[in-house]
Order: sequence, then C-alpha cells, then structure tokens
Amino acid sequence: MNIKSLLLGSAAALVAVTGARAADAVVVAEPEAVEYVRVCDAYGKGFFYIPGTETCLKIGGYLRYDAKGGDNVYTGGHVNQGSDPNGDGTYDKLTRATIRFDARSETELGTLRSYIETRFNYRNGSNASSIPQAFIELGGFRVGVADELFGSWTGYAGDVINDDVINYQSGTSNQISYTFTAGNGFSAIIAAEQGESESDNDGLSHDYRINDYMPHVIGGVKYEQGWGGISAVAGYDSVIEEWAGKVRLDVKITDAVKAFVMGGYQSNFDDNYTTGHTRSLNWFGRWEGDWAVWGGLSAKVSDKATVNAQVAYESEGTVAGTLNVAYELVPGFTITPEISYTKFDGHRKDASIANGGNDDAFGGMIRFQRNF
Repeated sequence: MNIKSLLLGSAAALVAVTGARAADAVVVAEPEAVEYVRVCDAYGKGFFYIPGTETCLKIGGYLRYDAKGGDNVYTGGHVNQGSDPNGDGTYDKLTRATIRFDARSETELGTLRSYIETRFNYRNGSNASSIPQAFIELGGFRVGVADELFGSWTGYAGDVINDDVINYQSGTSNQISYTFTAGNGFSAIIAAEQGESESDNDGLSHDYRINDYMPHVIGGVKYEQGWGGISAVAGYDSVIEEWAGKVRLDVKITDAVKAFVMGGYQSNFDDNYTTGHTRSLNWFGRWEGDWAVWGGLSAKVSDKATVNAQVAYESEGTVAGTLNVAYELVPGFTITPEISYTKFDGHRKDASIANGGNDDAFGGMIRFQRNF
C-alpha cells in the first residue's frame, strides 16, 4: 500500500507541475517566410528577379586602367600634350569605372527594358563622369541616349582599342528608333537622332546637333547566320543635307578565327569641309575624304590569348593599323598590350595634324580590365 500510494502521489505531482508550466509557457511566433532572390534565366546569364516583382535585373560593369606612351596616333603629336600636336608630352593615363543596370520584364506588347550605363573617369589628374547610355525599349521601340546607330548597327569595327583612328562613327545621341527582327536572321532599323556637340581629338570642337525640327535620319538592314553576316546602314544629315553609308561583311573562318571588311562613302566631302577641323561636317561620315575602308582579323590562339588586328584607309591618303593581344590572366581579368601606327598623307586638309600631314605616328598602350 505504501508503494502504491507513493506512485499515485508522484504521478499527481508531475501532472500538477506540468500544468503549471503550461500555463506559464511563452508562445513564439513563427518567422515570416523570406523571399530569396531567384535566378532569371530568360534573358541570359547574370539576371535575377527583383524580390516581389516579375522584373529581371542584371548589374555589371568593369574597372579599367589604360596607360599610353609614344605618339598620339590620332593627331601625330605626343600623347598627353593638350591641343598642340607638336608639343611635349608624357604618359597618358586613364582609370575608368563603369556600372550597368539592365532591367527587363515581359508585357503584352513585348519585352519592356530599361538600360543605364554610368561612367566615371579619372584622366591625368582630372575627374569626369557621364551617362553614355540610358534608354527604354518596348518591343522594337527605343527612346533615350545611346551610341549613334551609324556605328553600332554594323558592329563598330575590329576588336582593337584604337579602332577609330580613321573614324567610322559619331559619338552618342538622343534617339528614337524601331527595330524589326525576323526569325531567320534578318533585322532592320529606322531611327531619328539629335546629334551632339563634342571636341575633336586635337581639342577643337564642333556642333553636330540639329538646328530645327528635322532630325538626322538613319536606316539599316542586317542578315546574320552561323557563317557570319552582312549589314548596311545609311544616314541623312539634316543640317548640311548630305548623306553617308556603310556596308560590312563578317566571316567566321573557323571556330577560333573571324574576319571583317567594311566600306563607307559620304557625299560632297570637299564642299562641306570646314578649315581648321580634323574631319568633315557630316554627322555620319567622320572619316576624311569621300570614302574609307576598314578590315580586321581576330584569332583565338590559346584558351587565354586572342590576337586582334585592324587596318584602315581613307581616300585622303591616311593609313592606320593596330595590333593587340587580349590575354585573360584569370576569368574576368584581361590584360591587353596594343601597338598602333598611322601614316598621315599630305593631302589631309588639316595642316595641324602631324606637322602638315607628312609624318608617321607610332604609339603603344596597355589596358588592365576587370569585368563583372
């Protein structure tokens, strides 16, 4: 009986203690669900969904350091010499930080995209910043500022840094455009551009902006396949009422080797040239003379190294060539040494270039760039 009474008493005590503790228990609220960042693979690598939305965002850019020495292959003088092509100069150094934001989502009218590129430069002791790209796209329509289409539509030039010694493009411009894309590699574009005011390579300035309600007008077509592609573009400068055009052929020779050739023509170069400037007044035709031609080759010679070369010639007689090796030291970090040579012909109209246009210019540079 004593043992039975002891067991019953212990059980009763345990129930009493348990009940007391239950009455004093603290109820902990369950944590709210956390929405982790989701990968968006609809538009390629690097995109993720902005939490709480169906918009995909990609953030990227690069950090670059350039060091140049020797001659200025654009003007014939020394690098880092100011506006005097015959002045003394030393190294020209540039550090640039670029950040890009690319946001996209699908709508009943097609892909809605906004793109912003910010650029911060520190060059030879001076700071500068800009927004060279900022535009909105819906379907095939685009509004905003971007590289002018006469250069970008045909794929710029070769994979060299000094690719525009004989210039094939203008700068950037406010623009409105529509691009039609077919499913067989064919695409076409029509656009209106404002133009811009900028400085020449030797420090002279020129205003290419429209001066009434008539914009610069541009149109182009493109056909791309596995073997390469062919593209053409034509632009009408509404200020001087002249036009310019380019045609480009790209060929994929092997998986590791590709080549291109491009030709450009502009109307009435001699009639529209302004003495004292290093190029014509045509917003689209930025080379000297009626016509110019560019050609280049790119060969991947190893897993890390790619050799790039380009040669260009303009009808005023100037020849420019560039060779580099882009070496990816580690993924995302590329070192590119480059050499460039320009032979200025005496027929160039601006006598301030290269001591009257009769000299050679030989320059070298190295670029360190970390992409992310």
